[in-house]
Amino acid sequence: MITIYTDGSSRGNPGPGGYGVVLLSGEHRKELSQGFRLTTNNRMELMSVIVGLEALKKEGQQVVIYSDSKYVVDAVEKKWVFGWEKKGYSGKKNPDLWQRFLRIYRKHHVKFHWVKGHADTPENNRCDELAVAASFSSHLLIDHGYTGTE
Repeated sequence: MITIYTDGSSRGNPGPGGYGVVLLSGEHRKELSQGFRLTTNNRMELMSVIVGLEALKKEGQQVVIYSDSKYVVDAVEKKWVFGWEKKGYSGKKNPDLWQRFLRIYRKHHVKFHWVKGHADTPENNRCDELAVAASFSSHLLIDHGYTGTE
């Protein structure tokens, strides 16, 4: 079983943003983060989940993802994203990231758990620290999928 904690952040919405990820498997731990020049909070929340799943080396893993993003957790657990996919994401925000998410999501057995942000979940708080620090990095990337309509 692999546990992934995720968080995304933006300073302004849109504004500079970042994501933070903590992956745990047995005694192994890996932290990932990256910042972007101009993005949104929802894009960074979703990006953190994608990056966490893409970091897995083998397909077919049992994965539990903890996120404080109702946007991401509800879209998957309530199966909204699958309806959006069938309708070609018509009128939906972030279709580039949702398509990327579904490609990697389908390679694993994933369960989501929503956690309250900035609460007593140390790993989620660590993800928030990583995301915020990444948004202040001097090496901010361009979020090529951000169109300004999110």
